[in-house]
Amino acid sequence: MDVQEALVARRSIRAFQQREVDPQLIEQILASASHAPSGVNTQPWQVAVVTGTACQALTAEMELRFREGEKGKMDYQYYPLEWQEPYKGRRRACGLQMYETLQITREDKARQLDQWAANYRAFDAPVILFFLMNREMETGSYLDYGMFLQSVMLAAQEQGLSTCPQAALAEYPEVVKRHLGYDQDTVLVAGMALGYAAEEALINSYRTPREPVENFTRMFP
Repeated sequence: MDVQEALVARRSIRAFQQREVDPQLIEQILASASHAPSGVNTQPWQVAVVTGTACQALTAEMELRFREGEKGKMDYQYYPLEWQEPYKGRRRACGLQMYETLQITREDKARQLDQWAANYRAFDAPVILFFLMNREMETGSYLDYGMFLQSVMLAAQEQGLSTCPQAALAEYPEVVKRHLGYDQDTVLVAGMALGYAAEEALINSYRTPREPVENFTRMFP
């Protein structure tokens, strides 16, 4: 699989096989991703690979807090405080596409709640990657991290593994850092579900659309 094929093939998977992932394969993916660029080679990434009972305990607490109505708060502001177009419309269309695929109606609040709660279990993926960095790092390190995250996903794609990058997994940073023994002063950037896709699952049957190049590009000859 070449880079262009991996870019097009990559998608966010929300149902996984209960099949273990070889730890050496995860190490290989992270070793490849470590070649992502970063400003003055700071390499700000710190990665926690969580599986098994540690994963179950951590995700159980996050899901419980969500179901009890405790609103999570990330270590930084990920989304805009006030949504504007065209981003507001794209966000709404993304959610509608998923719920329509699953045939979850607007009135079915219980199924909506259950589907959203699955975020905090990383959709029952066998592996969760948590990405952290030191608090003193500034805005440029978030750019560096984006390149690293994409590199992880493309390297996983090449190895036949699927991913779902998730802001939701960073909504309870205190819980994650306490379970994993990280300093509470670190920044939890994001989480990522990793595993083998359950291709037959209905939720994996749709693809979100992409804007054509001419809609976001200006050429200056």
